[in-house]
Amino acid sequence: MEIVTLDGICKSYPAFRLNHVSFSLESGKITGFIGRNGAGKTTTIKSMLNLIHTDSGEIRYFGLPLIGHETEIKKRIGYSTGTVSWYPRKTIRQIIDVTRRFYPNWDDNACRHYMELFSLDERKKPMELSEGMKVKCNLLFALSHGAEVLILDEPTSGLDPFSRDELLELFMKLKENGVTILFSTHITSDLERCADNIIYISHGEIQADCPKTDFMQNYGKPDETLEEIFLRLEREARA
Repeated sequence: MEIVTLDGICKSYPAFRLNHVSFSLESGKITGFIGRNGAGKTTTIKSMLNLIHTDSGEIRYFGLPLIGHETEIKKRIGYSTGTVSWYPRKTIRQIIDVTRRFYPNWDDNACRHYMELFSLDERKKPMELSEGMKVKCNLLFALSHGAEVLILDEPTSGLDPFSRDELLELFMKLKENGVTILFSTHITSDLERCADNIIYISHGEIQADCPKTDFMQNYGKPDETLEEIFLRLEREARA
């Protein structure tokens, strides 16, 4: 079942255009979102969260248009970017106490579970955390209210290999529980391990949207990794 749908999303800037971006996310699947810097990944994700106003097109969650149902939808989704930049001087405990008020489904047990899993000290402030721990702190808030959809923009950036491995295991467990995940990353080896589907964007346009096995078969050469396929496609596009 399609749980998130983008239909013809356009957004123009002086030097860049997101051009009729359309794709859907399947319920209980992990979708890898790949593309070089400036290709349109973050602009697409910001559109999905109504953090920027698109020029045209429609975004739907759970069959509901984002415009007109934003508050209702955002109670059912979670978002995490690579770092934390808000409330840097408040403690994690203070941020939790504020954030939980916005989510009727906030789960204190889940919050404590992820706090322990990520080895976070609630007395710490985000400004006191390493880059890797900031990522984990951001994920704590995204995972503590029973989100049905997770939109993750470079969630493993700054993490050491062991922490990345733990996080990928967590994503796969969440998928088993029916959570839908959009996972934007430049670490394509992570996607080789956990992604079901691949969306590839280049110059503001979707170039591929298919199961990972189909992407590897249709765009790859024998024995190429996902990273090697991606790099070759980008070189060919510039040629």
